[in-house]
Amino acid sequence: MGRSKLERFKVIAERQNVIENGKALFTSLKGKWSEEFFGNNHDLILEIGCGKGDYTIGMANLFPNKNFIGVDIKGSRLWKGSTIAEENGLTNAAFLRNFIEHLGENFAPGEVSEIWITFPDPRPKKGDVKKRLTSPRYLNLYESLVKPGGLIHFKTDNLELFQYTLELLQERNPEGFIYTYDLYASDLQHHTLNIQTTYEKRFLAEGLPIKYLQYTNTGTTKN
Repeated sequence: MGRSKLERFKVIAERQNVIENGKALFTSLKGKWSEEFFGNNHDLILEIGCGKGDYTIGMANLFPNKNFIGVDIKGSRLWKGSTIAEENGLTNAAFLRNFIEHLGENFAPGEVSEIWITFPDPRPKKGDVKKRLTSPRYLNLYESLVKPGGLIHFKTDNLELFQYTLELLQERNPEGFIYTYDLYASDLQHHTLNIQTTYEKRFLAEGLPIKYLQYTNTGTTKN
């Protein structure tokens, strides 16, 4: 492990806007994030696999009356997002360092108002299908955490991953289901809040169309 990563881990270990295993709040905030961490009763919105937290930061700037948490396991990436949040005084933005499959340990059913899945690893190998962040087990997890009527968003550049996710959702036939294979040639851009991640900017520069979908959670998880 490089020296810079070790230094970043030390920083986030002391940073109040990063919650990770070993900190007292890591196991005590389930069902109480808005009230006990943010000190309000505002909607709670998650960015899944947030990386440097581009959406977390972007949304926190746009919506000061909502709470945002970026979730990722990579501490060195969370260092970047948490640094920006701290430097900009964003008290409505925080970061959780944990594996996505363990979200049920950190959040109560229906505690979350909205989830964004932004440019996850496409996991193209056949043996990795279950690890895709839009596989059935993950969709079931998200739908258990998002309150009825809450939104789930997904953005990617990867055609295979998008088609895979699209087919799964078409079988589920969720409410409010909309999608596009080319976000910036569609009329759905306003749904993505004009926020672009670091990866998205790179993909656009390479001429890759951005895929996007959104649906409404009904509160009835399907297998």
